[in-house]
Amino acid sequence: MPEEELFKTEEAVPRTEIAEALRDTADQIESGDVTLVNDAEEQTVTVPERPRFEVELERLTDSETGEQRYELEYEIRWTK
Repeated sequence: MPEEELFKTEEAVPRTEIAEALRDTADQIESGDVTLVNDAEEQTVTVPERPRFEVELERLTDSETGEQRYELEYEIRWTK
């Protein structure tokens, strides 16, 4: 199934801002409609009553430098 990226944003921000964004998003998820906004675009989506929820923590190691990076991902998915 081909993917179509509808919205993406990525930037380094203080963890307090991340926590604030997650709290705001949690409130939107609870209400059923989530609106994503950045400088160039806006997307709104309706989250169903029982979507699938995945939490993943990964440790990745750069093969050349040996530097380790962590990724903490929260994913909500559903079919239409």
